Amino acid sequence: MTNTELILDFGRITFEENILIAELNEGILLDVEKNRKLLEIGRKTFNNGSYGYISNRVNSYGVNPMVYLESASTPTLKAIAVVTTNPVCRQNAILERQFYRDSNSFEVFNTLEEAINWMKYKI
Repeated sequence: MTNTELILDFGRITFEENILIAELNEGILLDVEKNRKLLEIGRKTFNNGSYGYISNRVNSYGVNPMVYLESASTPTLKAIAVVTTNPVCRQNAILERQFYRDSNSFEVFNTLEEAINWMKYKI
């Protein structure tokens, strides 16, 4: 599944092979409820198969760290990547990584291309 787009009330989701790429709206809070929607989309889209999640942070928004505890318990979600060039957002993502079960499966990148290449390796 490539170049499919899904518009949600809190952002835009695209798919690249077995990767879910999210560009969430400016100013939202990614909370447990929104994260559950993303996990359900991943489960259905990839038919319970392995996939990765890339947060392409072109906008600034908040993240409840509890989303990573729930995401870590999703066996089909193999890795998470954050893409940002904003230094503050980068530091936040590094802190967020501490809440994810396997910090080796959570990375921060400057470009979407770097994140996709890493994700293909991880999955």
